[in-house]
Amino acid sequence: MNKKISFTFDGKKYSGFEGDTLASALIRNGVFLVGRSFKYHRPRGMISAGSEEPNAIIQLESGEITEPNVRATEIKIYEGLNATSQNNWPSLNFDLGSVNDLFSRFFPSGFYYKTFMWPPKYWEKYEYLIRQAAGLGRSPTKDDPHQYEHFHYHCDILVVGGGISGLYAAKLLAKANLKVLIIEQHPELGGQCLNTDSFKTHEVLIKELEEQNNKDNFKIIKNSTVFAYMHSNYLLACQKINNAKIRQIIWKIRATKVVLATGSIERFLTFDNNDRPGIMLANSARKYQNHCSAKDIKKIVIFTNNDTAYQTAIDFFYKQEVEVQAVIDVRKNSNGDLAKKAEKLGIKIFFNHAVIDTKGRKKINSVIISELDESLDKAIGRSKKLSCDLLCVSGGWTPTVHLFSQSKGILFYRESDATFIPDKSFQNEISIGACNGTFELDEILKETYSKISGLLTEFGKKIDVKSRINSEKIFYDKLKHLWIVPSNKHFGRTKMFVDFQNDVTAKDIKLALREGYRSIEHIKRYTTTGMATDQGKIGNINALGIISDLSGVPIHKLGTTTFRLPYTPVTFGAMAGRHIKEFFDVERTTPMHQWHVDCGAKFEDVGQWKRAWYYPIENEGILQAVNREVKATREGIGILDAS
Repeated sequence: MNKKISFTFDGKKYSGFEGDTLASALIRNGVFLVGRSFKYHRPRGMISAGSEEPNAIIQLESGEITEPNVRATEIKIYEGLNATSQNNWPSLNFDLGSVNDLFSRFFPSGFYYKTFMWPPKYWEKYEYLIRQAAGLGRSPTKDDPHQYEHFHYHCDILVVGGGISGLYAAKLLAKANLKVLIIEQHPELGGQCLNTDSFKTHEVLIKELEEQNNKDNFKIIKNSTVFAYMHSNYLLACQKINNAKIRQIIWKIRATKVVLATGSIERFLTFDNNDRPGIMLANSARKYQNHCSAKDIKKIVIFTNNDTAYQTAIDFFYKQEVEVQAVIDVRKNSNGDLAKKAEKLGIKIFFNHAVIDTKGRKKINSVIISELDESLDKAIGRSKKLSCDLLCVSGGWTPTVHLFSQSKGILFYRESDATFIPDKSFQNEISIGACNGTFELDEILKETYSKISGLLTEFGKKIDVKSRINSEKIFYDKLKHLWIVPSNKHFGRTKMFVDFQNDVTAKDIKLALREGYRSIEHIKRYTTTGMATDQGKIGNINALGIISDLSGVPIHKLGTTTFRLPYTPVTFGAMAGRHIKEFFDVERTTPMHQWHVDCGAKFEDVGQWKRAWYYPIENEGILQAVNREVKATREGIGILDAS
């Protein structure tokens, strides 16, 4: 049994277990309401289990060590942790700001461009109120007591990601006598394989690599996120240490070759009232279910357009105290292995149906489902109501191509599963696994072996053929694109959220198109979709799909928005390192600096160098002192200390 740990959220004491994130610990305690949305102050809960989380943004600690906008999904709990919710008053449970939701029709995207402009003399009053409403958390007002460091590292090969593709690549590389560094953002290696019992080879891989760590030019660092891919294979990673001496380290890495194994992110589906607490990405819900038992979860519903969500239904089915009410699948049918297994278990499946609405203010209590017409454009027939405590949603998977794009690589749009995947590399790198659009385990293993074999050839090495591993093939049927789920309401009365943190809905995107915006970058700025602290990791592809549907322009012609660094937020303390206060801009002096000081010199800054400017005597000004020096030099000799 793991060690029990006490922590506080919004003044109330809870307990979790060692290894829990704040998000999993709250779910373990039956807490799903963790925040309010930025504009409408709608109740929000966790929807994911990783760095893509847009809702569970909290204020960590207080006083001089407080930190705003921290993801509850990324904080490991520790004894005495104190977290508070953000963007509410007077409390999370009773937030007066939620009145904005009642008047949301008056606050569409872009309203701020057309409001508060007149009469001009009232702008100062408007400005005060606007600035009071802006922002989410509170910045610290005192010096940060923590220490931060920067560390330079050179290697032959950098592997970014410790999921199955990264682990397999590292195993193949480890035997080639090359200097290898593997970086994993989570505290444990394994990635999605930690969330399954069907593939145990990853446990052997992890054990082998952990034993080899820090030996034979092989190094693993965990709790570290590569957030920038710059020129000449120069990458930056932030490692969270959180010990008594050092809090975080920025690794400055120069690699001969980079292997990107950054995985993928599950997508949401865009339907009416898809933002209530208790609505979660299917794979994230499965992860929480396999690692912690949530209170008050008795009935669940799965809503999907692909086969992977059926694994969530199967996992929950085997959890005795939870009833899987139904799987709602927008497709006509599925011949996938997981769907067939779910059917054999007796799980009810509604094919050609969709969730068209949800009920429950501070936590979901039911869903409204309806049959879809042939073209999936309309809800038809009589709708049905299903009670549930948890709605698990899956809209497919989006390869994590952020670092590849930062490296100036060119993406290709694959229509079959609506994904942007790496096409042409600009720098010396390869992408493998889910970030390369390869989602099935057996194909991931084949691709990794093939690409690492080619990589080793570049270094004049041969791959160890005995290290080849395989996996049982699972057949997944095709997913069905459905960017906007039909509703039985007028489109203008729906609240189908695309960007959860910034409260951007499908009708906001439609408004932007009606206003004349066509470029994806312009629509992004007008609506603010993808501009929150999560950078649209979940919602950007849905926004592109909706724009494509409404405008009739194919997604590949729309392109993508810019994948800017950092990939995840980085603290100012980590960026600064030890270059603060008197070390912020270090003074450099020449060997004869003290002589200048003794002679009463006034100094000027030339870069970081202190250079003697002039030497005043008594009350001389600069003009008199310089003229005296010039005269003395002309009549005798002068020395310039400009080294």
